[in-house]
Amino acid sequence: MMKKRGQIVLISGALIIISFVLRYFGFNTVVYNSFMIAASIVSGYPIAKNAIGALRYKTLGIEALVTVAVVGAIFIGEYWEAAAVTFLFIFGAYLEARTLEKTRSSLKALLELSPNTASVIRDGHEVKVSPEDVEEGETVLVRPGEKVPVDGIVLKGKASVNQAAITGESVPVDKKQGDNVFSGTVIETGYLELEAERVGDDTTFARILEMVEEAQESKAPTQKFIERFSKYYTPGIMVLSVIVYLITRDLELTLTLLVISCPGAMVISAPVSIVAGIGNGAKKGILIKGGEYLEKAGKVDIVAFDKTGTLTIGKPTVTGIHAYSMTDDELIHLASRVEITSEHHLAKAIIGEAKSRLSTKIEPATDFEVYPGGGVKALVDGEKIYIGTRKLMNDNNIDIPVEVEEHLLNEENNGQTAVIVANSSSVLGIISIADKIRDDAHDIAQDLKKAGVKKVVMLTGDNRRIANAVSQSLGIDEYYAELLPEDKVNKLKELMKNNTVAMVGDGINDAPALALADLGVAMGGSGTDVAMETADIVLMSDSLNRLSYAFGLSRATMRNMKQNIYFAVAVVFALLIGVLTRNVFMAIGMLVHEISVLLVIINAVRLTGYKGVHKSS
Repeated sequence: MMKKRGQIVLISGALIIISFVLRYFGFNTVVYNSFMIAASIVSGYPIAKNAIGALRYKTLGIEALVTVAVVGAIFIGEYWEAAAVTFLFIFGAYLEARTLEKTRSSLKALLELSPNTASVIRDGHEVKVSPEDVEEGETVLVRPGEKVPVDGIVLKGKASVNQAAITGESVPVDKKQGDNVFSGTVIETGYLELEAERVGDDTTFARILEMVEEAQESKAPTQKFIERFSKYYTPGIMVLSVIVYLITRDLELTLTLLVISCPGAMVISAPVSIVAGIGNGAKKGILIKGGEYLEKAGKVDIVAFDKTGTLTIGKPTVTGIHAYSMTDDELIHLASRVEITSEHHLAKAIIGEAKSRLSTKIEPATDFEVYPGGGVKALVDGEKIYIGTRKLMNDNNIDIPVEVEEHLLNEENNGQTAVIVANSSSVLGIISIADKIRDDAHDIAQDLKKAGVKKVVMLTGDNRRIANAVSQSLGIDEYYAELLPEDKVNKLKELMKNNTVAMVGDGINDAPALALADLGVAMGGSGTDVAMETADIVLMSDSLNRLSYAFGLSRATMRNMKQNIYFAVAVVFALLIGVLTRNVFMAIGMLVHEISVLLVIINAVRLTGYKGVHKSS
């Protein structure tokens, strides 16, 4: 399409030059005018074709205005004006297409990272196949410099893997047996044998490409408004031109009005910025699912964080054991028997500690029962064992002695989660668990405010003392503690009454909150299907630094879009005044129009070089 348009530009331009040469050497007027008419037909045909095609869908577009103006110009003998207008329009369209390619450069770069071949073991032999032909469960070999063709798990080998295509992080990550790897990543050094878990269009890389392509085609609310406006604007200009002709009886003035009123720069002002912004984010490992979410991110007032797995690493470890009527090892073994069937992250910490301390096999307890937000209960050798919070103890009439309460308070004030272990009559001990705060979480509140966010809050199921310790450490404005999953949803609804709220989580246990918030942001999306599906923005890496970048990028995109819109409207009004005062004519009007379109695109291209807000030191 672009090549054909370029050929049309060359032919029509040559015809116009020939016409001027013939006129210069004194050829007959009919001869050089015929070349001008020919140039108008060559470059005007695709314009008229598009105009007629749009009319079939009951749409009056820019092409219709130009076609009517050119036909009218030829009718009144303004052959130079007709040739100049059509040439400038088609030449401008060609330049626009070439320049627009730059706004999609990030997607093009992603496409170039797609793996081309895969080495698999079949019938004991290594064979080369297309990545689409790899089957789940097959063994895939990847050598230095090669792209990983599937999502899989490492069976054998060690390697340094560049995951920039997925996470946006250019620093290689070491991979070994048992680790997950993703399609599109590159082995820099080492060698891996993988078991293919996701292949073809199901790989993380393929889904990223699909989402970015869909996002760049989606429309932001501002863009939808402009398109609705344009739908009525073009017919309105037609009517206005008829009125001007009836009043002035000046056909040339009327035709010039049609040409200069083309809303080209206005129509592309929003989509070109959206495409550039989404492309920039994709290059940094930030998947923004469409213009609507990019625009919404630019309006966020409050960012709400889930604590575990978002502000913290998400891998709690046991930091202390305080037993009262047994040894520490006996307490952790007892607790592990209850927690062995639990999926809770604190349970995993207890089980991990038991396995590292003891060689004894962990026999699961029976009659396991979960108390949401409170803890668990199970039978161990016929005895009821409770593990959880004060609330669980109080609900089951288990007394908490003063010395136990003092120990609990001391641990909680130090940011530890203190888990009580008890039987039906007394407290047996306390297990302290802590989830390390992410290194990059300490500056996140300040960085988000630099990016334009007004308030940062934290939602957590932990008790108030732990929540207070974490929020003070991170400079978070407000925290809401001891929240059950449904409480988080209700608190979000409350925050959303007068504000635009973004919820940030890991996409695993906070999917309802991500879906409810004005904007859902999931971290570490390269490993979770739920994050990819539920959230509006997915940070493919596990780095909080990408969050402030995403909000800064969205605001930069909104500023860029507004600049384009204001500029486009100003140009149309300036040209209108120029026409009505007879200072602007058809050819110069089209030239200014095309220049304005190119300037709008060039302004949007600046977004591809956005580097982010200044980081806190």
